Amino acid sequence: MMYIARDDGLNIVETTKASLDHQALYERLMSCASGKGNDPFLAQMLASWMSGKGALPRFMGLNEETFKAMISGSFAQFKNAGLQTRCDIEPDRASELEDVKTLLLDHRSHRSDEELWIAQIVATGCMGSDHLWSDLGLFTRKSLGEMLLYNFRPLAEQNINNMRWKKFFYRQLCAKEGFILCRSPSCETCSEYDVCFAPEGA
Repeated sequence: MMYIARDDGLNIVETTKASLDHQALYERLMSCASGKGNDPFLAQMLASWMSGKGALPRFMGLNEETFKAMISGSFAQFKNAGLQTRCDIEPDRASELEDVKTLLLDHRSHRSDEELWIAQIVATGCMGSDHLWSDLGLFTRKSLGEMLLYNFRPLAEQNINNMRWKKFFYRQLCAKEGFILCRSPSCETCSEYDVCFAPEGA
């Protein structure tokens, strides 16, 4: 399958999906990384996105200007990015995306403005249908937890029972609005426990 990537100033080239290995791309990105704390997480997501993995749309859910700023700020010497064959998020989910993004930004770690990018990307990933770490293109669920702790520690630290992150975010949003999310008297005895909570290391 041929992917046509447009030239938008990042020296983008025409390539095939098969020619892009996300681990090799990750290593290339990290070889020219800026040394900031989010570089490994961004490199994983960007490498997967370029390889056609995950569920992130065009520009990973960012606008074009912000996407370019992310690349130049974190991987200045990397010159092959921007496959634009993916669709945008469905317009009718825009308010849902904004709610998740606001939840994250209300709990920023205030380390850097990169948290603004990460919040947008994570909220966009929540619109996918698989596990959040997979939809984002992160290599493991552990990486997702580390990224959330780094950027949104006050929120991530509340997930003390290892609830799946999408479930956790939406539970927080429902609680904020005063909704009753689940009528089960105890998570431990609920038949849906495995749906909400991740096994150790998953």
